[in-house]
Amino acid sequence: MDVGSRLDGFIGSLSVFREVEVIDIRPQPLAVRNVQFRQLDLMENLPEQWAGCTDSLSCLHTIEHFGLGRYGDKIDPDGYLKGLEQLKSLVAPGGILYLSTPVGSQRIEFNAHRIFAVATLLGWFAEGWVIERFAILDDLNQLLEPSVTDLKGIAENFGCITGLGIVAARKK
Repeated sequence: MDVGSRLDGFIGSLSVFREVEVIDIRPQPLAVRNVQFRQLDLMENLPEQWAGCTDSLSCLHTIEHFGLGRYGDKIDPDGYLKGLEQLKSLVAPGGILYLSTPVGSQRIEFNAHRIFAVATLLGWFAEGWVIERFAILDDLNQLLEPSVTDLKGIAENFGCITGLGIVAARKK
């Protein structure tokens, strides 16, 4: 299952090898083989039967847009938090959530996206989750694989102004 990825990018490539269920607030622009599409607003509560419905959920370069209105969603300052809770609820116990988002000093780049502090990103998985992999693509496009216990690096966002944080977290 994937939330918000482009059909002509990651999903198009993945669908060559397997079926993918895609959730997006935007309408699906084209039919893609092996893609089952659902147009949903993840800032709204999902039906109960969706709780724990997948063992693998990717949300890449998406959560930072929730609630800013850029993609037809409602403006909601807590939109990303509501969306995050819905994402977490979709994952079955033992399943993995793959999440990437911009990291640096926490802020909103008006109407475009949020940038989250590394501590915020890691804090999302403090209870009920185990972070199996954590990486940073820094401002120089260098891949870092820092420890989630590096408190100084976390406090300094590993030197990022607008880097990318990538987490693979398993639900307990």
